[in-house]
Amino acid sequence: MVTSIGVTSYALAAAAYLIFTILLVTGWRRRLEGGLLVLATSFTVLWAVAHASWAGWRLPPAGLVQMLETLHLLVWFVFLFGILRHAQGDQPSSSGGMRALTAFIYSVSVLLLILPFSAGRLLAADQAIEIGFLGYVLLTVSGLFLVENLYRNTRPEQRWGIKFLCLGIGGIFAYEFYMYAQALLFRQLDISLWSARGAVYALVAPLMGISVARNPQWSLSVFISRKFVFHTVTLLVAGGYLLLMAAAGYYIKAFGGEWGRVFQVVFLFGAAVVLLALLFSGQMRAQLRVFLGKHFFHQHYDYREQWLNFTNALSKCSGDTLPQECVVRCLAEVVESPGGILWLQYDNDRFLPAAHWGMPEPEGAKESTSGSLARFLEERQWVINLHEYRTDPERYADLDLPNWLEGLAQAWLIVPLMNQQQLIGFIVLAQPRAQQAFDWELRDLLKTAACQAAGHLVQLQTLEALSESRLFEGFHRLSTVVLHDIKNLIAQQTLVVSSAARHKHKPEFIDDAVEIMEHSVAKMRRLMDLLHSGLPEGRPDQVNLVVMIEEAVRHCSGDQPVPQYQGDLQQLTLLADRDRLTSVIENIIKNAQDATQKDGYVNIHLSQEGNTAIITVEDNGCGMDRAFIRERLFRPFDTTKGDTGMGVGAYDSREYIRALGGDIGVTSVPGKGTVFRISLPVVSTVEHSERKSGHMASVG
Repeated sequence: MVTSIGVTSYALAAAAYLIFTILLVTGWRRRLEGGLLVLATSFTVLWAVAHASWAGWRLPPAGLVQMLETLHLLVWFVFLFGILRHAQGDQPSSSGGMRALTAFIYSVSVLLLILPFSAGRLLAADQAIEIGFLGYVLLTVSGLFLVENLYRNTRPEQRWGIKFLCLGIGGIFAYEFYMYAQALLFRQLDISLWSARGAVYALVAPLMGISVARNPQWSLSVFISRKFVFHTVTLLVAGGYLLLMAAAGYYIKAFGGEWGRVFQVVFLFGAAVVLLALLFSGQMRAQLRVFLGKHFFHQHYDYREQWLNFTNALSKCSGDTLPQECVVRCLAEVVESPGGILWLQYDNDRFLPAAHWGMPEPEGAKESTSGSLARFLEERQWVINLHEYRTDPERYADLDLPNWLEGLAQAWLIVPLMNQQQLIGFIVLAQPRAQQAFDWELRDLLKTAACQAAGHLVQLQTLEALSESRLFEGFHRLSTVVLHDIKNLIAQQTLVVSSAARHKHKPEFIDDAVEIMEHSVAKMRRLMDLLHSGLPEGRPDQVNLVVMIEEAVRHCSGDQPVPQYQGDLQQLTLLADRDRLTSVIENIIKNAQDATQKDGYVNIHLSQEGNTAIITVEDNGCGMDRAFIRERLFRPFDTTKGDTGMGVGAYDSREYIRALGGDIGVTSVPGKGTVFRISLPVVSTVEHSERKSGHMASVG
């Protein structure tokens, strides 16, 4: 049983130091201290493998195992001498004593190396064993003295980086001293202590790794993930807690008498609930992170991880229902704060609360852009620590805090939001879940995160302004379309009024006037629906394109030149809003008439190519050059008709034709005329009926 424990124990040590050695070798940049540490850990791997093999199979021979025992201690001494020389620098006071200690350690090591070859020859076996135990006791005492000397000769500001190394190696020497001192006293090695030694070595390996990570001057780059340390420590603490509770539960059951089992169940359930409450406690997790950052790492924060997490959190704020509140939460979580209030500039003369998270918003509070707080934040760009302000107000000599801060008992920091050296707002953060030092690291982290948050807030404000601008643009476009149609209706009504005096006695004129009035009424109703619903088009329906074109030509016949329709088709069916499509065709015909002399011509032709209807409007007017067609013809609000034009007719016509699945092509030559070619998809009556019935079936 003991043998198997020894194999497992030393195998753990071999695995731990093998991983440690691989990390050191991959991060070594050819510095002496790093090379000595690689040598020490490599010999420790060899030493652990030899002891595991000897515990299980009595291989290699005992003399070789004893030599490795001495050599592995010796290489750790060499590493300590190198680190101590670097720590002492050029101090001559301790050079003589250190040379004496070095000579003593090397002499004892040489004696222990030749001792296995002297047993049975120069010395009796019992004498050799006792001398060996004594030699190891002397070496371990020397090791403890060397570790103490290393810690004492390290400058106080650098002991933070060396203390875990001293703790780990000192722990090894202390364990070795206890084991060999007991062996020397009882003239026999305790096999249990010897078997557990491998696990002890494995336990101190992470401590050495922390010191390596804290001392880059050794030219060893070993990265220890903060998440790994956090979760490992949490797991170890939870495991220790459960073991302690299990022992307490066993004690309650054993000595609780008749109620022992009941008390044990209740106690273990309560212990589990307390453990879960602690694991899910934000305050406890924050305190653990602060503790680990303060005692295990050179810097309090992993800036790469902080930056990535903050950037990812900010990127999700754009899709949040309350994006400004999301920004407050993201910045507060950087420093473990449970809440904050965002103040943004309004009307160029004051800051008002724009969002709050986990912290009550002060009622009626506002801050002037010319006030003391705003001037201080913009000029100094400092993160204001309110506790520091109260204890050391001279540091903030130019600052007078506003009265509304007195109502915020939780207030901790005021973080300025700077964008291009301008103060766009500030965030008041609440006291953190875990007390932490307000040092340069926290200041720089907050200023960097606040700068990115300010840029994100400016982007949000820009998007809101753009959205508002688009709403106004849509409203302006809608009103322009309505005005354009009203202008056409006025032109039709004017034509009827101007012709009434001459033709009112003719029945044909009366019929045409009635038809024009009916058309005007229908258009006015469509415009009313358009203003009510805000939709650019009505519900599509089945229409006969031939009848529609004839109607459009008839409505435009009052102007010169009179349009001429050419086509032998009787019916061509498609899906569209009848009034909207009629307006499009009329607009193109009227534009052709406006561009053509009265003695010219405007011809409309309708044909079919497969499932596509082709409407051609041709005139011999003034024409257009290619640059005008490309850059101005379909540009909204660009007109050549002066104050009488709105500049949306061609644009609106093309957009609606494209919405129906068609397109408008233009061919023109200046001075010779223009051809508009409109293509529209055709849907026969049978196909339309099938689609309609299929749609109803899918709905049902």
